[in-house]
Amino acid sequence: MNRSIVVDTTKSAFGSLQPVALSDVTVADAFWAPRRETNREKTIPQQWRQCEATGRIDNFRRASGHKQDPAFHGAFFNDSDVYKMLESAAWTLATDRDPKLEKMVDDLIGEIAAAQQPDGYIDTFFMFDKAKERFTNLRDLHELYCQGHLIQAAVAHHRATGKTTLLDVAKRSADHIRDYFGPKDSRKHEGVPGHPELEMAMVELSRDTGDEKYLKQAEYFINARGHGLIGGSPYHQDHKPIREQDRMVGHAVRNAYLNCGATDLVLERGDEKLKTAMERTWQQMVSRVLYVTGGIGARANGEAFGDDFELPNAAAYAETCASVASIMWSYRMLLLTGEAKYADLIELTMYNGALSGIALDGENYFYVNPLENDGNHRRVPWFDCACCPPNISRLIASWPGYLYSTSKDAVWVHHYVKGALNGKLTVDANYPWSGKIAVKIDGPGSYALMLRVPAWAKDATVSINGERQSIDLKPASYARLQRDWKAGDTVELDLPMPARLLLPHPYIESCSGKAAITRGPVVYCLEGVDQPNLDPREVELTANPRFQERWRGDELRGIMTLQTSDARRLQFDPNALYQTEVATKSEQPVSLTAIPYYAWANREKARMAIWIRLA
Repeated sequence: MNRSIVVDTTKSAFGSLQPVALSDVTVADAFWAPRRETNREKTIPQQWRQCEATGRIDNFRRASGHKQDPAFHGAFFNDSDVYKMLESAAWTLATDRDPKLEKMVDDLIGEIAAAQQPDGYIDTFFMFDKAKERFTNLRDLHELYCQGHLIQAAVAHHRATGKTTLLDVAKRSADHIRDYFGPKDSRKHEGVPGHPELEMAMVELSRDTGDEKYLKQAEYFINARGHGLIGGSPYHQDHKPIREQDRMVGHAVRNAYLNCGATDLVLERGDEKLKTAMERTWQQMVSRVLYVTGGIGARANGEAFGDDFELPNAAAYAETCASVASIMWSYRMLLLTGEAKYADLIELTMYNGALSGIALDGENYFYVNPLENDGNHRRVPWFDCACCPPNISRLIASWPGYLYSTSKDAVWVHHYVKGALNGKLTVDANYPWSGKIAVKIDGPGSYALMLRVPAWAKDATVSINGERQSIDLKPASYARLQRDWKAGDTVELDLPMPARLLLPHPYIESCSGKAAITRGPVVYCLEGVDQPNLDPREVELTANPRFQERWRGDELRGIMTLQTSDARRLQFDPNALYQTEVATKSEQPVSLTAIPYYAWANREKARMAIWIRLA
C-alpha cells in the first residue's frame, strides 16, 4: 500500500508527532463518511465539468497544441483550480478504489504533461505572445502560486497511486524554478511568491523525493521575504522578515499559507526564532482576529485581516480558502508541538468555518461566510475566481489523515470519528452530536494512548474496561493513558456536551451585548426557516436560557437542533429610526430553534444570525 500521507513529517528531525497514511484510516461514521462519498461521487465530477465548461482544462490543450484556441480562458491563476481538483481526486483514490475517477485523473495528467515547456516551465497563461512576460510580476500574477498547487497535487498523486506521471512534471517545474531564483550572489534572479503556496509545496516535494535541494529552495523563499522584493507591503507579508512578524496581516489566505511553509521549515531545520514567530502570530490570530466559527479575514477589501477585534458579522469575509489554510497551518503546528490547542482550532474551523463553505448537496459553494445575513447570500455552483470549491474538496478528501498521529511511545487521537486506525484501534462515536466515545485496542503493546480533551469539554471522564480512571482531564489537553494494552481493551471517554453560551470580548463592537450558542464543537445559528415570523434581531435570550436537544434525522442530512423558550421579543416602534424609550419585551416567551451554522442556507432564503441579544 502506498504511503498516502498528507504532510509527511516521518523523517522530520524536529517534529513531535508523526502522521498516519490515509490508507491506514477507516472512516465509517454517519457524518464524515457520507460527506466524503458525496465528495467523490458528486463534488469532484461537478468541479471537473466546471473546469471543462470554463476553459480551464482547454488552457492546457491550447498550450500543448492539442487544441487550436485563439485566447486563454479566464483569470491568470486558473491553472491552480485544476491542480487543486486533481489533488482532491488523488487523496480520494488513496482511500477509495474508483477506476472511472482514476482514468479521469490519468487523462488530465496527460494534458498537463503535454503543456509543459522543454525547460520545465508550465503556466498556461504565459504562453505564446505572453511568454516574454514570465516571472516579470511575481507580486500579482501568481505564477509561483500555481506551481505550488501543481507540486502539491503531484505529491498527493504519487503517494496515493505510486505513479510518477505528475510527479515528473512537478519536479521539472521545481527544477526550473530552482535554476531561476536564488540570492543575488548566486547569479540567479531574486524574488519571492506574491501569493505563498510554493514554499510548503517545495518542502513536501523534498520530503517525497528525499532531495534536499527543494527544501533549500523553500528556505530561500522564506528567508528572502520581508526585504521588499515584491514591494514591501503588509498586504503581501513583505513588510518585515518573517522571524520578526508578530501578527497576522494582509491577505488572510496568503498569510496562513506562508506560515504553513515557515512551520514546515521549522519541522525540518529546528529554527527556534522562526518557531517563536509562528507561535506568536498564531496566538495573536486566535486571541484577536478569529471569528467564533474559526473563520479568519474580516475585510472584503483585500480579503484581509482587520485590526484587533475587528470582526463584523454581516460584513464578515471569512473566506472558505482562509479556513482551509488555517487548518493546514494548525495541523503543522500540531505535528511540531503536540499541543492540543492546535487540534482544538482545527476542530472548530472544520465543523464551522470550513464546512459552511460547501452545500450539503456537494455541488454549491460559499466563497465568503458571513455570521449574519438577510438570506440573500446563497451558495452557487462556481465562481470566476474558483479557488474555494476545490480547496474545500481537497480538505474533505484528505480529512482522514488529520485524525490520528503517532510518536515514539504513543498513539494520538486528535478527532473523534467512528472508524479505525487500522491495526491499532477502533473508534465508536457519534460525533459531533455525542461526546461518548469508545476506543477499542486492536494492537496490543506497551504504549500511551493520547486522547484529546477539547477546550470546550468540562467535567470529562475516562474509563478503562469499565473502571473509572482518577486522572485530571484538563480541557485543551491530551489525556495520557499509559499501560500494557491487550487486544480488546476498551477505553470510554465521556465529553459532556451541554448547550452553552459564548460571550464576546468587550472590544468586539459588532457582538456587544450578545451571545453565541454552541454545543460541543458546533456553533449554532438562528435561521428564519425555523422561526418564520421572527427576526433574530428582535429576539433577546434570558440570562440563563435552557435548551432542549432534538435530533432531526430527516433534515439537513441529520442535525441536532437546540430549542428554547427562554427568549422574549423586543417591542418597539418599527417606523421610528431613533426613539426616546427603551424597547420593551413581550410578556409572552417566544420559541427558538437553533441549527448548526454550517447547515444554514441549504433551504429557502431566510435571515440568519449567530450572535443573539442577551438580557
